[in-house]
Amino acid sequence: MIYHHLFDKLRKKDTVTAAIIGAGHYGTAIVTQQNYVERLSVPIIADTNPESAKNAFLKAGIAQEKLIYASASGAVIDALSAGKYVYTDNAMLIMDIPQVDVVVEATGVPEAGAAYCRAAIENGKHIAAVSKEMCSCVGPVLRRLALEKGLVYSPVDGDQPALLMQMVEWARLTGLTVISAGKARDAEFVLDEKKRTVCVKADGITVHEDAVAEIPQSSMKYFEMIPPGAGAAREYVDRRMEALRDLPLAGDFDLCELTLIANATGLHPDIPETSRAPLRITELPVAYCCAKNNGIYKDEGVVDVHTNLRRADESGMGGGVYMVVRCENAYSHYILTTKGQIPNHDSSTAVIYRPYHLCGVETSTTLLCQGLLGMDTGTRDYRPLYDFVKIAARDIAEGETLGNDHDVRMRAIMVPATRRGPENPLPAHLITGNTTRTPIRKGETITYSMIHEPAGSVLWDLRAKQEEMFA
Repeated sequence: MIYHHLFDKLRKKDTVTAAIIGAGHYGTAIVTQQNYVERLSVPIIADTNPESAKNAFLKAGIAQEKLIYASASGAVIDALSAGKYVYTDNAMLIMDIPQVDVVVEATGVPEAGAAYCRAAIENGKHIAAVSKEMCSCVGPVLRRLALEKGLVYSPVDGDQPALLMQMVEWARLTGLTVISAGKARDAEFVLDEKKRTVCVKADGITVHEDAVAEIPQSSMKYFEMIPPGAGAAREYVDRRMEALRDLPLAGDFDLCELTLIANATGLHPDIPETSRAPLRITELPVAYCCAKNNGIYKDEGVVDVHTNLRRADESGMGGGVYMVVRCENAYSHYILTTKGQIPNHDSSTAVIYRPYHLCGVETSTTLLCQGLLGMDTGTRDYRPLYDFVKIAARDIAEGETLGNDHDVRMRAIMVPATRRGPENPLPAHLITGNTTRTPIRKGETITYSMIHEPAGSVLWDLRAKQEEMFA
């Protein structure tokens, strides 16, 4: 594999030392995998709950006597020199530790993440950006600020945005035309034709309760494979969406990740709310292409999300990523559609997919590329082309404090990026944790004039710098 050759021949040091901020699901997986990765050490974890940070080390099999709590940088430096592992609730002290090469920002809290990333850059640390919430607002400016300092700001392998960025760049490098690309949400719809039901299991992250939809006999034909013909894909998608309207579809957090992908690849949403269609893997090249191929899109180069539809005895997508592609040369296209890839009905498109994303477990490739090579595992360019913004899902009163992508008072769409202005849409995670200055009616897009700007916000300050930098 090429990584081994790159690390052997081009590495600038022998070991990468990473520090984790945020001991959640993702950060813990990076910590627990470190014992099996050559040249990687993760000896520091910071979390607002220090017990969570400590437990991540214990899950990694680190002996209790090797763990030390520290709240000052001097104590951390001494502990690392003694071969200890440090957990703390003071993330900012990481910036003063000379041994740390890479800061992994995995808080999921946009304001805190922005402050940590800015401090890391100012102190000469590479950034592995896990928090999509922060990155959707200010990722391009943080990447540019890091580059100006000779550092790397990168999305992480193991999460869908970086994996899809790599897939799209590989396709373009090999000369494929990317018709559409996107992600499968983690939850899947399982079809039981005998019972005429579709169910989704709770996963504790994106779906919190098991749910079942009973399908009327008159609608069962629409859960068969989408047939060939103009308009068939649109009809089948619409009828499935209607039959499954009581099941949870893709969430706002999915669109947040699509925004990162759009800004890194130049792909665009077909409609602001995205399609979010329930589709079999075999139906992706049938439905997620443009009208000339009997698909549902107006044009090509689309980014989207879907829920994998399958029977219990069929393989799923595992929250993976996909591309619908074609080759422009007839002979090359023949190879594409006959050597293992799944084509549409007339073989004018094919889907290439990766049916997994190993959150945290495979992030070592990003950390090693950053620390050993000073290289990004995301994309060659990252520009604020699209914003992820919110619409009121119900009437919201003046003075309400709004939340993150799980706040049911709002729903998300993707729109072309705009500059700050009273009536312009406010990027979604500039809203998080802030209060409304006016009543907002159901259906209204939330704008700058509707939200109180927090005093001294690093996130809002970086967003202003981004708009100037990319003007």
